[in-house]
Amino acid sequence: MDLLFSNDRRGAYPPSWYAATAEPLAPFAALSGKTRADVCIVGAGYTGLSAALHLAEAGLDVVLLEAHRVGFGASGRNGGQLGSGQRQDQLTLEKMVGEGPARYLWDLGEEAKTLVRDLIARHGIDCHLRDGVAWCGSHASEVAHLHDYARHMSDSYGYDIERLDREAFHALCPSPDYRGGVLDMGAAHLHPLRFALGLARAAAGAGARIHEGSPVVELTEGAPSLVRTEAGVVRADHVILAANGYLGRLDRRVAARVMPINNFIVATEPLGPRTREVLTRDVAVADSKFVVNYFRLSEDGRLLFGGGESYGYRFPQDIGALVKKPMLEIFPHLKDVRLDYAWGGTLAITMKRLPYLARLGPSLLSASGYSGHGVGTAVHAGRLLAEAVRGQSAGFDAMAALPVPAFPGGSALRTPLLTLAMSWYALRDRLGI
Repeated sequence: MDLLFSNDRRGAYPPSWYAATAEPLAPFAALSGKTRADVCIVGAGYTGLSAALHLAEAGLDVVLLEAHRVGFGASGRNGGQLGSGQRQDQLTLEKMVGEGPARYLWDLGEEAKTLVRDLIARHGIDCHLRDGVAWCGSHASEVAHLHDYARHMSDSYGYDIERLDREAFHALCPSPDYRGGVLDMGAAHLHPLRFALGLARAAAGAGARIHEGSPVVELTEGAPSLVRTEAGVVRADHVILAANGYLGRLDRRVAARVMPINNFIVATEPLGPRTREVLTRDVAVADSKFVVNYFRLSEDGRLLFGGGESYGYRFPQDIGALVKKPMLEIFPHLKDVRLDYAWGGTLAITMKRLPYLARLGPSLLSASGYSGHGVGTAVHAGRLLAEAVRGQSAGFDAMAALPVPAFPGGSALRTPLLTLAMSWYALRDRLGI
């Protein structure tokens, strides 16, 4: 419960550029009293909304519980990048699970992108979807790795990623820090909160019963299971945990493998003609640093720049100052630009940066730990969860078979150990190792 209310006003979206440029839905009533459902879903982010939509469309009676507002967590605050594949690249996955399973995981990742695009089109979701995500490196070795990867994807997967040398990348993104990169026009970027609200509207329209302001305080597995909130209880044949970084102590098996971390974004004032000092095309960018910097232009010409992480419950007091430091390392010529918005959000990572999908009991499923790759993966996980509830579990089982070990040190030591590790990798970034 601490994480749910540590940094945010209860039931209100944080004051981000996303919240300022999205039309909120009328509040859904909090759960009150007892109710019965085929499926109870905990968490109304991308995973829970997608699962609710797909289950309701299949004719099941669904109750979706959200502690704050729909899309309140990472789903409504993230960088908006719809990436290809999985969070780990295909070379890493081939070494980790073998070439055949890695290829199947690639196909699932492509399914995820297609699903997002189809949902946006089918439900008329106005979320400013645009093609193109570039990856770049600050050192020649990073650029060489990106170019080698692009060749591998073309040769082995038939997937085209454009290679950009220093001059070509500088023509796209005039940052003195970057020495080249790649451009994936099959990936995309969007307004994440508008997308989440569109999914919620679609799920409610399909018959899902959404309750906001309904934090879950207790889960009792059984036949049926009991899901208790502050003011009500749901008796359900199936339960889906979809709270990602906000799950807290609701299930210790998930907490052992999925760790919440905080990431931060700023939005500058509108740049006008100076947008060309950031990007000359409407694509998103992410770099090769261990703590990734990512950015794109908003539809009203602002730089949306994400950078910096923290661990533990509380956000730093001055998010703008935290993010402005890496922003000016990438774009020192923007030192005179005003920051109009600064916000943080809590996502969740796993040890191997692979999502954790699990069958925790005969009627209890969970999906989380998207490790910064959640726009497509979380929406797709929601559909896989819905299929698994209905007995069609091939995709879910493939994702559940991924190696996701527990963090060392348990819940008491994982945060200080991760902080130590992140400090080491940040030092490596600075030294170019």
